Amino acid sequence: MTDPVVTDGAPCTDNPYSQGVRAGDTLYVSGYGPVDPATDEPVEGDVGDRTEQVLDNVAAVVEAAGGDGLDDVVKVTVYLTDLDDYDRVNEAYAARFGEDPPARVCVEVSRLPEDVDVEMDAVAHLG
Repeated sequence: MTDPVVTDGAPCTDNPYSQGVRAGDTLYVSGYGPVDPATDEPVEGDVGDRTEQVLDNVAAVVEAAGGDGLDDVVKVTVYLTDLDDYDRVNEAYAARFGEDPPARVCVEVSRLPEDVDVEMDAVAHLG
């Protein structure tokens, strides 16, 4: 049995996917770019600022599912349109996850929706 997760704390679209889906104690968070849920527009700033917004969006979905935000995330996939941004994304990412970061994959992609430069999806364990 699965349950979709819905929150105003992360961007919503009219595309055919859930913000997150809970299956038992596992939460699968859809991919999020640096879109401010209040404006539905990508945030300004550098890639570090945009990474912060992406992580805020992921955390909001985890919290809406009853979790403790990024503390419950066990796996992240990072999508970058330019691997030259890798170090700056790592700085922002490390600042949010601290000493015990989740498992992670990072890949360069040719393009992301809304022509943003960073997107992440995640898996969380809600114990």
